[in-house]
Amino acid sequence: QVQLVESGGGLVQAGGSLRLSCAASGRTFSSIAMAWFRQAPGKEREFVAGISWSGGSTYYADSVKGRFTISRDNAKNTVYLQMNSLKPEDTAVYYCAADPPLGRVGVASPHEYDYWGQGTQVTVSS
Repeated sequence: QVQLVESGGGLVQAGGSLRLSCAASGRTFSSIAMAWFRQAPGKEREFVAGISWSGGSTYYADSVKGRFTISRDNAKNTVYLQMNSLKPEDTAVYYCAADPPLGRVGVASPHEYDYWGQGTQVTVSS
C-alpha cells in the first residue's frame, strides 16, 4: 500500500508559478514510478507528467512541456511538480498517482495507476 498526500495548490495569476508536493508513505517509495494528473470541472482526468523510480526519466504532456518540471527526492519520499508560466487553462485539481504497470513512465491512462492522493486545487486567474 502507498498513501499519497498532495500540497502546494492555491490561487495564482497568469504567468505565475506554484510548486506542488506529494508526500508518500507505505511501500518503498524509491522503487516506484510516479505521476501527476489533473482534472478540470466537467473534464476527464488527464496526464500531466511522469517520473521513473530513480528520477532519471521523465515524460510530459504536450500542453505543459517547457513550463512544468517533475522531480523527486527519494530521501524525503516526495515528488514535486514545479509549474511556471501558468495559464488559466491550467486550472484544475491536481492529483499525485503511483505505481504504473512495470514502472513505465508516461502512462497516460489514470486506470493504470494503483494509488492516488486526494488532490490539491490550482486556480490560475487571468
